[in-house]
Amino acid sequence: MIGDVVGSAGRAVVNAELPRLRERLKVDFVVINGENAAHGFGITGNMCETFYQSGADCVTTGNHVFDQREIISHMDRDDKVIRPINYLPDTPGKGFGIYKTADDKRVLVVNVMCRLFMELLDDPFQAMQTLLERYKLKRDVDVILVDLHGEATSEKQSMGHFLDGRVTAVVGTHTHVPTADTWVLPGGTAYQTDLGMTGDYDSVIGMRKEGAVSRFVTKGERVRLEPATEDGTLCGSYIITDDKTGLAKSIQPLRIGAHLPKAMPKT
Repeated sequence: MIGDVVGSAGRAVVNAELPRLRERLKVDFVVINGENAAHGFGITGNMCETFYQSGADCVTTGNHVFDQREIISHMDRDDKVIRPINYLPDTPGKGFGIYKTADDKRVLVVNVMCRLFMELLDDPFQAMQTLLERYKLKRDVDVILVDLHGEATSEKQSMGHFLDGRVTAVVGTHTHVPTADTWVLPGGTAYQTDLGMTGDYDSVIGMRKEGAVSRFVTKGERVRLEPATEDGTLCGSYIITDDKTGLAKSIQPLRIGAHLPKAMPKT
């Protein structure tokens, strides 16, 4: 599972590294959060297709999902890109999808967005409860992966414990900073509060640092944020699942690039 792809730097490192990762680690399924892929704001259909060509099986999003309006029509014909499940019922797109791996395992991917310091949405906890009453691990699907898009660590951790033992993994996106709490919860669910972004880390959460800093030290005209465009770093987590239970055996950080320590999980 790969954290928020930000701008051209993020897209470039995904396209360069993901094919090699799939081959080296014998990966069965890849989820990419792509909501910042288009110059930091939203994603386009062409970018989704490029991610699929590089090895992604599903693209999740978040609060910037509709910043590029063309994605709305693209969602009508692409069931591999999803938006938060707890948007209002008439929102375009869908909040989850069920996909198959090469060996016919059924993978349910759900995108859900938190509410603290975010948008006013339907209750994410109730949305997940409703979904899991319909789809149960090992009865209806073999794996359940949750992209939890949110700001507050307390809300994310609460969701992790709420879902523990009922889903394979709960990993956070949105804050663009990787957290050091990758672990398997007591009930067997892999968890990380935030995967971090995939982009240029010589920046402020993926945006050019000069413009971002100026917003804090000057008053007056609001500076437009632009994505940093130098060498990118791919951030995410590598999860090994148990075929018998559908829960997680392990979760390890995955970081490849210029500005963070390189770490490859053991296979």
